[in-house]
Amino acid sequence: MEEQNFGNDIITLTDDEGKNYEFEILDAIETDDGRYLAMIPYFSNAKDKLDDSGDLVLVKVFEDEDGEEYFEDIPDDDEYETVADLFINRLQDLFEIDEQ
Repeated sequence: MEEQNFGNDIITLTDDEGKNYEFEILDAIETDDGRYLAMIPYFSNAKDKLDDSGDLVLVKVFEDEDGEEYFEDIPDDDEYETVADLFINRLQDLFEIDEQ
């Protein structure tokens, strides 16, 4: 996914088919395995926000050969679970998190 910055906390990611999605970055962590972001979908229209599930989106930050950052899904299930637990522990005081 390609990144375009719109401000401090809002980014636009473009999927492989060219569709854009906006996200608000809630938190970032770094572990021995890499750097990760926790985001939620961002909507400029309040009605769209109400219709959204509000699911937390987790991505891993990678760097290309030019030093540009890009984001991808976390490839390993165990790695995903570990990172998800870290974010839940950090964010549960600020947000109502339903662990599924």
